[in-house]
This record gives sequence, C-alpha cells and structure tokens, in this order.
Amino acid sequence: METLRELDLVRAVPACVELRADGDGGEGTDTLGTMVGHFSVFDTWYRIRSFWEGDFMESIAPGAFRKTMAERRDQIVVAFDHGYDPVIGDKVLGPIDDLREDGTGGYYEVGLLDTSYNRDLLPALKRGLYGSSFRFQVIKDEWDDEPERSDHNPDGVPERTIREVRLYEFGPVTYPANPAATAGMRSMSGMTDQYYERLRARGAQQIDDLLARARALRTPDLAAAPAGTAEQGAAPVADEPVNHHSRGLSVSSRSRLLELEFLAS
Repeated sequence: METLRELDLVRAVPACVELRADGDGGEGTDTLGTMVGHFSVFDTWYRIRSFWEGDFMESIAPGAFRKTMAERRDQIVVAFDHGYDPVIGDKVLGPIDDLREDGTGGYYEVGLLDTSYNRDLLPALKRGLYGSSFRFQVIKDEWDDEPERSDHNPDGVPERTIREVRLYEFGPVTYPANPAATAGMRSMSGMTDQYYERLRARGAQQIDDLLARARALRTPDLAAAPAGTAEQGAAPVADEPVNHHSRGLSVSSRSRLLELEFLAS
C-alpha cells in the first residue's frame, strides 16, 4: 500500500484525560488546573476502516513523536474536539506545559486557562469522561501488505507501523473511539472520515485535490472488481470489508468515493 503524506489523520485514546487540581481558578490565578493524559499509545494494534484511508491494521512505534515534539512544539495547538465544538469552536484550551514520550505513548500536561469555555469542560474532566484525540500527518511508516493472520489481525489485512509523524493538534474529545474499545486503542473507524466531513462543511477547497490523490493511490481502477470479491453477477455485501482488495478500500468505501467525487464536481 502507499501512504498519502498530505492527508491529515485523526486517532484517539478512550477515557484517559485527567484533571490535576493545582489551582482553584480564584483571584490571582489564571488556570483552572492542569489537564494530564496520553493522546497516543505505543505498540498497540488497532483496525482502520476508513473511506479516506482504507482497511488495515496500524500501530504507532516509540519515537514517532520525538522529532515533531522537539522541532515544532510551539506550533502544536490544544483544542477541544479538534476545534469543531459548536460552542467552544477553535479556542485554545491552554499552553503546553509538558509534552514528551514516555513508556506508554505521547504524554502531555496542559494548564487550562481560566475562561468560561474551559469552565464548561471542568465537570466532565473531573469525572474522567473525556478521551484524547490528535491530528497528524505520517512522515515515515512501514507497510506489510501480506501479513500472516494473527490474534491482533485475524483477517490478515495489511499492517502499517508508523515511525514518524508531524503533530498538529491534540486535546479532549467526547467520543474518542469505539465504546467497546479495550486496552488502549482498538478501533479507529471513521475518525479521519468525520474530520474531513466537518472540513468540507466549512468549504475547504483543498479536499478536492486530496480526494483526487486518494483516488489515484487507492483505487486505480474503480470499474474493476477488487480481488477477493464475489464472482461476476453475485452482489457483494456492501458493509463487509474486503480482505484482499485494491489499495485498501472496501467495496462500500469505493462506492462512497464515487459519491463524494460526484458531490465535489
């Protein structure tokens, strides 16, 4: 498989944000406490089933964030729900006090500014009800297009190990992953898709170019049935992913790509 480097991707960790009460927000203070958590977990396999990305297993290797944290920390934004919350919007939650890799994954500490929108987040933060999500681009990765079937990959779909990323933003989200997720990250289906649906709603023109690039990389021949589908004349199951297909997209994803391409024209 091939990686579209310009594509912004979204991943998350469920229920991992904590609030450390190192300030009460009273007179003379400018913080409501410190938000602490991991936005990513290393060496954990999870399934990607995405219209934009395809169908494969993925894990993030230790060291993937080291360079981006060192070189562009002052450009990384902390936002709620990737800046798409209807009330908070893209307001910054606070400065990054600590950002590093530890033995678990990407670790952060953010002092929450004493603002009305941050105060709205406090009850759920105190109860640990938010997860963490982050947006990034892949700089270096490794693909295994034909892995052996295994416990973490029973269907034998392609596997990607991410070695380096460019981190753009992270922060708490209400629904970070599949509610049935266990042990870190297991299912990231649709998170990148949702991000681009929101972006298109804002009229972002660059989506059309990315759409064309994704089509060229992942579906070189939309008219041809992908390998592993039913014989001609037999209707494939629309919502069932194809294990061995062209460039990682399922039959239903190829149909959605055509639909979105029509809407973009």
